[in-house]
Amino acid sequence: MDILAAARKRYTAKAYDPTRRVPEETMQQIYEVLRNSPSSVNSQPWHFIVASTPEAKARLAKGVQGPYSYNEAKILNASHVILFCTRVDAEGGHLERLLEQEQRDGRFKDDAARAGQAKGRQGYVNLHRYTLKDLPQWFEKQAYIALGNAMLAASALGVDTTPMEGLDPAALDAELGLHEKGLSSLVLLSFGYHADSDFNASLPKSRLTQEQVFTFL
Repeated sequence: MDILAAARKRYTAKAYDPTRRVPEETMQQIYEVLRNSPSSVNSQPWHFIVASTPEAKARLAKGVQGPYSYNEAKILNASHVILFCTRVDAEGGHLERLLEQEQRDGRFKDDAARAGQAKGRQGYVNLHRYTLKDLPQWFEKQAYIALGNAMLAASALGVDTTPMEGLDPAALDAELGLHEKGLSSLVLLSFGYHADSDFNASLPKSRLTQEQVFTFL
């Protein structure tokens, strides 16, 4: 499937067929798309928690109780569900781990290049931490880039998805011990194959026209 066809085909599934599972090799491709997603100054401020067993999905479903219970079936009946988490700060050695990985991957021609990367990234972190005071929100913006990539990749692979912001972050953070890891839950994304009862599957896609959303200078 070409990229435009995948974009046009993608929609938000409202009901899943619990008898169908996404093949592991397909999910591995999606995991690699997530891992290779871009982020500002290569900050990679994310962590992805995957649930594919009934027991694991039940744990994630604890985050969609009460006012968010309309999302429970989209978790329990899906093949796989990923909880997108973000770092709450850049502490805990995260920046150092990034630098070491970049070194192993051969991104620095010399020590000066490594020092320049470290200084530039720290500068942006400090800008958002001290001046703009929006470091967690900046990190969340990076995670949403990965979310979009995953949904488009899944569509290209013939897999349906459902992004869910209707969740209780505090409940999921507590269930998974995320605060102890310097993380916080952000958004859920289900993967699978829609059920025949999914009303959204047969509806036409609706978007504003190019004339309305583009200005060509």
